[in-house]
Amino acid sequence: MVNDRSNLVLGLAAPADAPPVEWVISEGLVPYPEALAAMEGHVAAISAGTARERVWLLEHPPLYTSGTSATAEGVVDARFPVFEAGRGGQMTYHGPGQRVAYVMLDLNRRKRDLRVFVAGLEDWIIGTLDAFNIRGERREDRVGVWVKRPDKGEGFEDKIAAIGIRVKRWVTLHGISLNVEPDLSHFGGIVPCGIADPRYGVTSLVDLGLPVTMAEVDAILRSTFEQRFGPTAAMGAA
Repeated sequence: MVNDRSNLVLGLAAPADAPPVEWVISEGLVPYPEALAAMEGHVAAISAGTARERVWLLEHPPLYTSGTSATAEGVVDARFPVFEAGRGGQMTYHGPGQRVAYVMLDLNRRKRDLRVFVAGLEDWIIGTLDAFNIRGERREDRVGVWVKRPDKGEGFEDKIAAIGIRVKRWVTLHGISLNVEPDLSHFGGIVPCGIADPRYGVTSLVDLGLPVTMAEVDAILRSTFEQRFGPTAAMGAA
């Protein structure tokens, strides 16, 4: 069933007087504890009124993160380090070839509605996929953005992007991860997002036959973000 969040009004544009959202891209692989500390610090600064909103694009070395709903059964083979993320959701994988976007927005100035925020993130991913002629869809009973795979069989679908968020004083943390060209076998060490049904796997842009670069994906992500959330300004690495 298509998720009813698609019917929400996506009213998350910044106020007219708000400065552009910082758009930060880090090169190389950023260790997870380092990224978490930097994100927490920046969110605290946003809450204090001393920093601007930020979207931080990066890649991590291979690792698993555990959300607040995760259980021990979610880890099948801990071949990589497991970190407690503090975000919502269950287990997920991050690694090279996956574009992680940490979204730090002040919902006090936009709209204090988490369902609308999550719907906005989903719509951002769906719009990005559409630019590559891929139809991404929401699902009522499954988080993330999904792609139908009739080539695998009737009813088969693969997740191409995950969403996990946290909010502090109505400032958002964490965000999305879009599979561009990760090693999909690495997802085998966990039950991704707690979904064990064999009909539901994982995929990537390259797995779907699109040999795109991370830079090409980043350009589309920025354009589609601005259409939904407002202007951005390119900054140096975080």
